[in-house]
Amino acid sequence: MTATPAPLPAFTLRRAANGRLELTDAAGETHSGVVPVRAFPISAPDGGLSLVSADGHELVWIDRLDALPEPARSLVAEELAGREFMPLIQRIRAVSSFVTPSTWEVDTDRGATAFVLKGEEDIRRLAQGRLLIADSHGIHYLIRDLAALDKGSRKILDRFL
Repeated sequence: MTATPAPLPAFTLRRAANGRLELTDAAGETHSGVVPVRAFPISAPDGGLSLVSADGHELVWIDRLDALPEPARSLVAEELAGREFMPLIQRIRAVSSFVTPSTWEVDTDRGATAFVLKGEEDIRRLAQGRLLIADSHGIHYLIRDLAALDKGSRKILDRFL
């Protein structure tokens, strides 16, 4: 038996002159500075998400992004893309040292870059062989499949895991 998604509450979404999202709910109340937040951005990026007010209160729950009608779907997708900058590491070219802090030179899906790893605790193991690496500026880098990395990259990572 397949679960039927909950119907969406009535609301409209638009981009205000200041560039931020505005949501008008069924009661006609307008909420400025609305932010979309995925429930599980890494393990289920196409799953549920909330539209949250500027003060952090959930205004609308959406089971799936593709359940939203246009143009709201495009507005939410644009906002998520801007908030969820998470390059995918494809190869680790070099590290400055095997003690932290160390500078990592990597190839990502967005090009070559270098970042500083403050400590081993900034490398988090996730389910299904995934790793999440936070640099000294708070940018998160994702390794989708540790086993898919080249031998040299895995050897470097083994020294930190």
